[in-house]
Amino acid sequence: MNKKMIDYKIFIPSLLLMAAISIPFALYESQSLELMNTVFDSIVSSFSWGYLWYGILLVAAGLYLAFSKYGKVVLGDPKEKPRFTLFEYASILVAMGVGSTIMRTGMLQWTSVANDPPAGVEAGSAEALLWGNAYSMFLWGFQVFAIFVMIAPAMGYILHVKKRPLMRISEACRILFGDKFTDGIGGRLLDVLFLISILSGAAVTLGLGAPIITQNLSHLLGIQVDFTLTIIVTIVWVFLFSLSAYLGIEKGIKRLSTWNMYIAGFLALFILVGGPGVFILNYFTDSVSMLLTNYLDFSLNTESVYQGETSHIQSNTIFWFAYSATWAMLHSVFAAKISQGRTIKEMILTYLLAPTLLSWLATGVLGGLGVHRYLTGNLDILNFVEEEARMAAIPEILNTLPFGEIAIVIFMIVALIFLTTTLDSTTYTIAAYTSTRDMSRFEPPKMLRIIIAAVITAFALILMRIGGLAPLNVVSGLMGLPIIVIQFILIYAAKKLIDADQAWLTNVRQKDRPSKAYEAKRKVE
Repeated sequence: MNKKMIDYKIFIPSLLLMAAISIPFALYESQSLELMNTVFDSIVSSFSWGYLWYGILLVAAGLYLAFSKYGKVVLGDPKEKPRFTLFEYASILVAMGVGSTIMRTGMLQWTSVANDPPAGVEAGSAEALLWGNAYSMFLWGFQVFAIFVMIAPAMGYILHVKKRPLMRISEACRILFGDKFTDGIGGRLLDVLFLISILSGAAVTLGLGAPIITQNLSHLLGIQVDFTLTIIVTIVWVFLFSLSAYLGIEKGIKRLSTWNMYIAGFLALFILVGGPGVFILNYFTDSVSMLLTNYLDFSLNTESVYQGETSHIQSNTIFWFAYSATWAMLHSVFAAKISQGRTIKEMILTYLLAPTLLSWLATGVLGGLGVHRYLTGNLDILNFVEEEARMAAIPEILNTLPFGEIAIVIFMIVALIFLTTTLDSTTYTIAAYTSTRDMSRFEPPKMLRIIIAAVITAFALILMRIGGLAPLNVVSGLMGLPIIVIQFILIYAAKKLIDADQAWLTNVRQKDRPSKAYEAKRKVE
């Protein structure tokens, strides 16, 4: 690989800082985890209201950009067709947006709420079960996907309209802070912050995603979950996402994402037909009703008048938004890269609606199956998740289906592909971000993608071996704080970039162009 293809000024400092943060934390896990949790909890307790309003404000900003004159602006040449069909585009965003996490939360998140429901609701009651699935859907609602997409308008504009060669946060801030800041230490700090947040998040995802596969394999093959099995699963997984990232968006990421939509659909039909289909559809309907009825309560309730510990819903929502902020830059940069030919409105609304719809359906089917097994007494899942390894509950639930082993295999395939598409997108984006190649014209070097995959894997395996993923997970959540500030800066940067070019008049599709009378009047003025 040509040494000039990678920007060592941001890549090397990011690696060194990652090592400086993660390795000491891993070696002194209990002490560091206690310290980081104390810091994180104090921030959350002081700014819980802020995190909740943060999600609401981003949804409002997204709707404003989508439905105002800015929404008509095309990210690229208005005469060219979008790079992907709408189904391909939505599939890629779904795979990147929800990943394998939806397989875990869809199946088990309701149990956390049922065991620790809102104040005034009895644990394990019918009402608690409804709160559980409705909350699982809320987690994958409009706020989290607004968090993921709202940096993308600025990034997409500089990449596809302004044709800036470097696909970086600092470059999008140039219009606000000037050349001296962008080309100096300030811009470099922004880019290093991006890389640290994404590298740490990717390492955590790789480490925490493995149990979704290992627990199902353990149940299926009757073997013990140990570090050797984790290594084997991780090696297979690394090979898959490295190969996909190497092949690129067209041949790798796009194909895996679209294939997985069909396989996931088949799994849902398998559960509906082979399992309690009528109950699942009824429970899904009740869950959507509960969600819509209590959406504002989920969104803004801090439980301020209840003295004592907050419920799972309140505490987990704050952490969820904080942790999602960590991933905001990655999701937005990747969304910007694949949105060539799409309008800002299409990009924002697709990211708000497609992953949300898929997540609600997945939660309804997977969560409905678990609730049915609990209600009928087939599986005391609420006690199981408290007493056993949490992930071990997934194969126990799936095994209650006819041909349960087949269901487990299909579940593992879907989860593995989701995990792969999350990390191949991550690997590809980091490679594009650190490359000095012109990203408005070319793809990141293939060898650089392999190097990034190796770095992520090395960090994850080292930390898994010495037990240090938990502190890094908390660090990832803490890093969401500065990223929240950057998000609002870049929303303003997007507006200023478009205003400076008056792109809502020029860089739009033919049907959205102003009339000749308007143009004549504008010239006179």
